[in-house]
Amino acid sequence: MPDDRPQTILVIDDHPLLRKGVAQLVDLDDRLLMAGEAASGEEGLELARRLEPDLILLDLHMPGMGGLATLRALKALDLDSRVIVLTVSDTEQEVVEALRSGADGYFLKDMDPEVMLTSLREVATGKLVLSPGVAELLARALRSGAHPRDADEAELTQREREILSLLTEGGSNKAIARRLDITEGTVKVHMKGILKKLRLRSRTEAAVWAIGHLGPSDDAPSPPPLGPPPRPGTPRSGY
Repeated sequence: MPDDRPQTILVIDDHPLLRKGVAQLVDLDDRLLMAGEAASGEEGLELARRLEPDLILLDLHMPGMGGLATLRALKALDLDSRVIVLTVSDTEQEVVEALRSGADGYFLKDMDPEVMLTSLREVATGKLVLSPGVAELLARALRSGAHPRDADEAELTQREREILSLLTEGGSNKAIARRLDITEGTVKVHMKGILKKLRLRSRTEAAVWAIGHLGPSDDAPSPPPLGPPPRPGTPRSGY
């Protein structure tokens, strides 16, 4: 984790027993902190704006404002929060649509509690975490679409390949900017270009594509190792 403070979690789910269970699970780890809970998408959006949690666990199937609509609205807020879908559904259509809508992870509610706690810790460190089988569903959907077969066909620049490589490690825009010593705004511009070239809609899709298509044969050098943030006043390159 980037610092010693607990990673805050907001749960948006219409089932009170599920919310209580997650709260009890989070209480077992002092690196995680339950910041709030909401029983609807509308309430969840308001809490997300006010609390700006590190992680948001979101159910897909809720009355009123559904999970996908809530997910898109959360992403439109442009918070630093990572949104993880927590649901009973593992149908290909719902998995792909959630991840294409910007979900940063996809957990199934039948996960073993210890596995879920470990997964939450990993997401808190910036890793991309998907329940078993979910990554393969997305990868299969990507293979069936009209996407570039490799980085050369996509005409990715060296910088774009470096960013994709870091994205597979679950790097946020802020973390990627720190690794490459560029501004966060520059990373966002590159990400938009990457998604356009790959004909994809989300960072998660791009990460899964990169895992399957970026390999040792690519000419791009490995990104620099993670180091401490630059000292105040240190200039950043803008390319």
